[in-house]
Amino acid sequence: MTFQNPLLAKPARPHPSRIAVVGAGTIGPDIGYYLKSNLPSLELVLVDVAPKPLDVAIERIETHVRKGLARNKLTESQAGRVMDNLIPTLDYDAMSDCEWVIEAASEDLAIKREIFGRVESIVRDDTLITSNTSSLPAERLFADLKHPERATVTHFFAPAFQNPIVEIVDWERVDSDVVDFLRRFFAGTGKVPLVTSDVPCFMLDRVFDNWCNEAGYLLDEATAAEIDHVAGDFVYAGPFFVLNLAGGNPIIVETNTLQMLEEGEHYRPAPVFRSVDTWNTISPGEPVDVGPERAARIRDRLLGILFSQAVDILDRTIGSAADLELGCELALGFKKGPLRLMEELGSDEVGRILDVLADERIGMPMPVRPFSGYRGFTRHLLVDDVDGVKVITLRRPQVLNALDDELNDELLGVLEEFEDDVGVEGFVITGYGSRAFSAGADIGRFPEMLGDADACAQYARDCSRVLIHLDSMKKPVVAALNGMALGGGLELAFRCHGIVAVEDAWLQLPEATLGIAPGVGGMVIPYRRWPSAAPVFHDMMRRGTKLSAGEAHRLGIVGALVDTESLIISAVDMVRELAGEITPPPEGPVEIPPFPRLEPAMLAEEGLSPEVVDIIEAAIRDAATAEELHEALEIGYSAFAAAACTKAAREKITAFVSDGKG
Repeated sequence: MTFQNPLLAKPARPHPSRIAVVGAGTIGPDIGYYLKSNLPSLELVLVDVAPKPLDVAIERIETHVRKGLARNKLTESQAGRVMDNLIPTLDYDAMSDCEWVIEAASEDLAIKREIFGRVESIVRDDTLITSNTSSLPAERLFADLKHPERATVTHFFAPAFQNPIVEIVDWERVDSDVVDFLRRFFAGTGKVPLVTSDVPCFMLDRVFDNWCNEAGYLLDEATAAEIDHVAGDFVYAGPFFVLNLAGGNPIIVETNTLQMLEEGEHYRPAPVFRSVDTWNTISPGEPVDVGPERAARIRDRLLGILFSQAVDILDRTIGSAADLELGCELALGFKKGPLRLMEELGSDEVGRILDVLADERIGMPMPVRPFSGYRGFTRHLLVDDVDGVKVITLRRPQVLNALDDELNDELLGVLEEFEDDVGVEGFVITGYGSRAFSAGADIGRFPEMLGDADACAQYARDCSRVLIHLDSMKKPVVAALNGMALGGGLELAFRCHGIVAVEDAWLQLPEATLGIAPGVGGMVIPYRRWPSAAPVFHDMMRRGTKLSAGEAHRLGIVGALVDTESLIISAVDMVRELAGEITPPPEGPVEIPPFPRLEPAMLAEEGLSPEVVDIIEAAIRDAATAEELHEALEIGYSAFAAAACTKAAREKITAFVSDGKG
């Protein structure tokens, strides 16, 4: 059985202790650095046919290490271990005892097949063999292998040590356990694996290559700078800027030729890519004067090819809708995925744009179903069944699984869909990956409301709709903290009926450090569910102090402390233990101890607003005296709104958003 969340699968094999990367060009060392920085004890064999590329590769990895140290991404100890057990070699025999060989050589089918033949003659029969190709189908790459069932494509995106996306090709002859292992490995080491079928260019490069190729055909009507400027409405960097950065013109020729030979003349590469090395274009955000008619023309053609490729990918089940959207945003730098754009533009406008493309680029794929048929998927959640328990994974890795309106709606929808299903015993909520359960609320539209008390209070109520529903549920919901739980994410965990956590997880309500107050029950629920921990909550609310999962377990907040491998199993067990035993948050007043005085000097040193601290303290006291829970929650919403009207909130939230953290 294949789970949507890769980390739910039992490991088919242990993490490799020795991996070889064949090819010391740009992406090979970057893949190596990703592997070593996540698995520092790993032995990494870097293989090439000439010594100079190996020397350059080691220098490149050393540069990454220095930058990692400077940016506090690595400690001195971690940096030392990255450079340990790094083995550059010209000798293919050095990979004989490797558990995994990753080929990252030039995009040439004959060369790659020769490499795989040499590799297979050296390594064990169960050694994984994968290719980093961006376009060549696995069926062609591995056709001559004696054991093709252990081979597939793992397509990294540049820069491979930073870009989280990796495409994994699920082709006809590969063992499903290999695909599951790779998905699990990548998800556990900070990547976001997306599974695609075995077609030329797979999923995301079909989008990128044809987006660039269409830009090439538009050069008959506009300049590269004009096209990049218009494209800036949809991507962070225009096609010609990216092609200059990556030296990508030959890649477009190669990949679109491959698609043309496989799927038709309409994919023929624009002739200009064979005669130009670099483009006269602009940097992202640089203004260019483009007339409205020309801008509209460019826009229609670029969006047309984007929509055409998107519907083709879904109609042919090359990839899933949620993966397509996420991949376009994270791997390719689109500001919004193609399906989101289609939804915002509406069926009539999307139809008009595709009609333009159909007239001018005869043969390009067109929708085979109504536009409504491409919507209706779950964008931010993965839903799996584990022994009768629905495991819901929050998947917004680009923002550490932060909660937004759409995710909240999807979460509420899943709970409502299955809460009356007799085949479902309960629910587990966890976060994607290994870093975060949820980093809090994605504040999104909140900055626009600062200073408007009524709007802010309503915002808090709106954000509470899932939590209010949890309070009234009859089936257990357990939060499985796979990493940090911050702000609104922690408030979500507090409203679940039980909490399990990995040992290195931590909990924090950092709102006071941002000049605001916990807005969706954080100043109410913890004091009612765990009254003996009130002194700890005082510090968390007023100062944003962190609480380790171990200390939370000692206080009874976390019901079980486990290792990563046991997290979901333990959460499912807790669901069963809680069956018929769950109770809503207590009604009636609760006693809380007095607040220790916070000295002005300490508040100033920690950057805290005395006004906001006073608002938080008053709200906690008033909510504790409330006779009914809904009254206490309303006190919290109002306090959140009052804090949002302070000078501290305006200054700190504005700075937070401008730093790109919001």
